Amino acid sequence: MENNKHKIKLILASNNAHKVRELRTLLPDFDIITPKDLNDQTEVEENSDTLEGNSYLKAKYFFEKYNIMTIADDSGIFCDALDNMPGVYSARYASLGSEKLFNDDHMNNRKLINDLQGKDHSAHFSCVICLIESNGKVSYFEGNTYGHVLDEYDGENGFGYDCIFYSNDLNKCFGRASAEEKDSVSHRGRASKKLKEYLEKYYG
Repeated sequence: MENNKHKIKLILASNNAHKVRELRTLLPDFDIITPKDLNDQTEVEENSDTLEGNSYLKAKYFFEKYNIMTIADDSGIFCDALDNMPGVYSARYASLGSEKLFNDDHMNNRKLINDLQGKDHSAHFSCVICLIESNGKVSYFEGNTYGHVLDEYDGENGFGYDCIFYSNDLNKCFGRASAEEKDSVSHRGRASKKLKEYLEKYYG
């Protein structure tokens, strides 16, 4: 696939700029478009209690709407000492119990740091990508990366919990890692690699 006209078109069911950048970098041989590119501002409600469920809900909505092969992901940070919380609730962790859920990275980070005080800080990120092909076939691709949660911010790179997650693979915080370093070991990077291998096998 040497130019755009020969690239397979995929809808990425997200307008999150960080996710879009990561997946376009990780899947350079595919023409990834977003709902925003289609002038679609729909926010699909993620009300499943699993990463697989949420990724499927998003992929299913846009696949059925546009009839184009679609990918969607859901991810979270899972802490051993908190019974795998925040997990599927990672993006809105600080707002749990509130009348209205919201996503605030700084508040999420501070709550997680506080909740882990005096406890084991071991944690892992997990990502599940759902792919719905043109024939309706549904497949899932999972990636994980392990480390621990820091007590303070370290670095300014990345997003979400990156600035408080120390990576065992990199021996440093994701907040101090370059995009290339993070992509090489991240949960989304590993899930995307499996997706890429699948797509290249059947569509390359």
